[in-house]
Amino acid sequence: MSATETIVHVTAKSPRQMQELGRRLAGLLRPGDLVLLTGELGAGKTTLTRGLGEGLGVRGAVTSPTFVIARVHPPLTGGPALVHVDAYRLGGGLDEMEDLDLDVSLPESVVVVEWGDGKVEELSEDRLHVVIERAVGADAPAAADDGAADEDDVREVVVRGVGPRWADADLTVLAGEWTAPVR
Repeated sequence: MSATETIVHVTAKSPRQMQELGRRLAGLLRPGDLVLLTGELGAGKTTLTRGLGEGLGVRGAVTSPTFVIARVHPPLTGGPALVHVDAYRLGGGLDEMEDLDLDVSLPESVVVVEWGDGKVEELSEDRLHVVIERAVGADAPAAADDGAADEDDVREVVVRGVGPRWADADLTVLAGEWTAPVR
């Protein structure tokens, strides 16, 4: 870990906890922040982003932008908009994504890019990389007692802050006791 990198590990034992992680993450974000989400299909990237949208107080249901590539969710309050991008079907790097004008959106928005590794890092030297992995079998902690009984719901999440913006950030607020409301 370099001097301009900070890392936290979080276990989310249900989709509700993954969404709560997104809400907690929203509390750390500000306009101009870039968040890259990595994980296999069904890992929980959109669920986390849904919580992020709730935490940021944006308009519209946060759903996967796979077929439209990008969705903009304007703020309902004075906070930043959420730009949610799915780069799964985009093969190239930043050049192919240039048509999305992410560099124009970034200063006044929070930009979340699913499948963005190796494609959008050049947008900002300051960014969060969120890697989501399913914990399976013997590696899976017991499922949460909040309605989830399937160990397939357990996710190990690594949040890595890169750049000066995140060097002194307290990412440990993302871990800790889960108090996600039952909805």
